[in-house]
Amino acid sequence: MITKSTRAVLIMLAGILLSTNLKADDAMVKSIMELRSEVESLYTQIDNNKDAYKTQMKSYALQISDNEAQINRQETSLKLTQQSIEKLEKKLQELGSSTEDLKPIVLEAIDALEKEIRSGIPFKIEERLASLAQIRSDLKSGEITQEKALALTWAAYDDTLRMTKEIGEFKQEITLEGKAVMAKVAKIGSVMIFFATPDNRLGYVKQTPKGYEYVVTEDEIEKAQILGLFDSLQKQIRTGYFTLPNTLLLKGAK
Repeated sequence: MITKSTRAVLIMLAGILLSTNLKADDAMVKSIMELRSEVESLYTQIDNNKDAYKTQMKSYALQISDNEAQINRQETSLKLTQQSIEKLEKKLQELGSSTEDLKPIVLEAIDALEKEIRSGIPFKIEERLASLAQIRSDLKSGEITQEKALALTWAAYDDTLRMTKEIGEFKQEITLEGKAVMAKVAKIGSVMIFFATPDNRLGYVKQTPKGYEYVVTEDEIEKAQILGLFDSLQKQIRTGYFTLPNTLLLKGAK
């Protein structure tokens, strides 16, 4: 038979157990609520990341489309240059072995190539124009024969076409803030030019309605990309995957 004192002890123990269980339940509920909050936060973060990813991919798609359009226009420009060369070649074939009218044809070809160089990317323009001016001067003065002038002019055309596919590091004088500076330049065919000056300024050539300009970049990501390109070219690495600032150049673009 349970005595009153024993019953009181049992009731007290039951109360303690109930209180302990209630506290445990409260802690579990709190833990569950915290976990649920974390899960909801993660889902929100996932949704935000998805939206950001979609936006980034859309931006990349638009950039790729724009780059492809610019490259197509550049290829069209190159085809027009090739057509000009083919027209000149046809004229020369029509002349045959006659050299009587060869001089005006050569001078016409020199004028056309000078125009091409002046409107093209700013790569060693003064040197290339000086070479053509020398051919013209020597031809007019009789220092070289018409055949020799033709061969030199044809070589200049070949050199211009070769440059459209050439990737490499060179040195040339550029203009920054109105001052002439000797700099290293990295030329990507005829579509991109990047530069690095002795005082560690980095940048690229940008095309504007007024012509080509040398722009110093302050963007740390672009600086790292340009330095990476120069490092690869110094190591004779000219093929592979490169991430570069979007600075496509288009002759004649506005």
